[in-house]
Amino acid sequence: MAAEFTSLESCLEKHLPPKELEEVKRILYGKPVSKLQLPEAALKLAQAGNFELAGYKFDVQEEQLRKPRIIRIGAVQNKIVLPTSAPIASQLSALHARIKEITETAALCGVNVICFQECWTMPFAFCTREKHPWTEFAESAEDGPTIKLCQELAKQHNMVIASSILERDSVHQDKIYNTTVIISNNGSVLGKTRKNHIPRIGDFNETSSPELADVCSEWLQRSALIPQQLWELLVNQCGPLRLVVHPLPQHYFTVAINRIGTEVFENEFTSADGKPGSSYVAAPDGSRTPMTSRLDMYAKSFTEAVKPDYKQQIIHDEA
Repeated sequence: MAAEFTSLESCLEKHLPPKELEEVKRILYGKPVSKLQLPEAALKLAQAGNFELAGYKFDVQEEQLRKPRIIRIGAVQNKIVLPTSAPIASQLSALHARIKEITETAALCGVNVICFQECWTMPFAFCTREKHPWTEFAESAEDGPTIKLCQELAKQHNMVIASSILERDSVHQDKIYNTTVIISNNGSVLGKTRKNHIPRIGDFNETSSPELADVCSEWLQRSALIPQQLWELLVNQCGPLRLVVHPLPQHYFTVAINRIGTEVFENEFTSADGKPGSSYVAAPDGSRTPMTSRLDMYAKSFTEAVKPDYKQQIIHDEA
């Protein structure tokens, strides 16, 4: 049986001599990043939990008059715990327990903002084109069980959490959305962003998606969380390049997250059973660690942005 593919970096490090590896990384990743010294307690937790833990930093020039603002970001690429045929409640409970363990480890590493992969509370069942039982994973983005868990974790660890779920909007005819919820370090829900627009590639098709609405990735902010898609074209060829280039004109850090592992479904389908991983953070200078648009919204944003008195919209936790 072939070994499980975990990341591009691990594959390169395994098969390339040191000198060639250094040059390949320079071409692919730009300026090299430094490894972080992680706490021994965190490394032990990771070993006990059977997950990989790695940390890197982007070095910048120190200023004379301003102290550096250091933000430590945690990007979690996880895999399902139970088989896709297990009861829905059991699958969700197992993933909740797993993410609590990972979040505790991240807290020991001093993480300020932790980001979970797309729809981490369930298998990536969009490729099956089936409605049932997968929509049973959908929950409220305001007070669902996953949000309540994340609120507890945020308060416990003084950490901002970006949590992607399958959302059920009970106020509007139980519509289903692919939603990322932002929770402050005080446990307050700051807001959410919905993503439903899927390019027609392979098995992924808007005609078999829950609701036609928002887009795959956002721009015009200082930082962005982009859960990567599993389409071969986007991830294997375009994804890594697009997500490294994306921060350059926007001047923000991009956190690209993708799940790992293999998901097997009871009914036959044609692709996306293997999850490629390779999550990373990309910097505004084009370096990195080992599309569609909403034109009306952007037109309004650009019109406001060129005004002399323009101020960015910044949402604060009022708690």
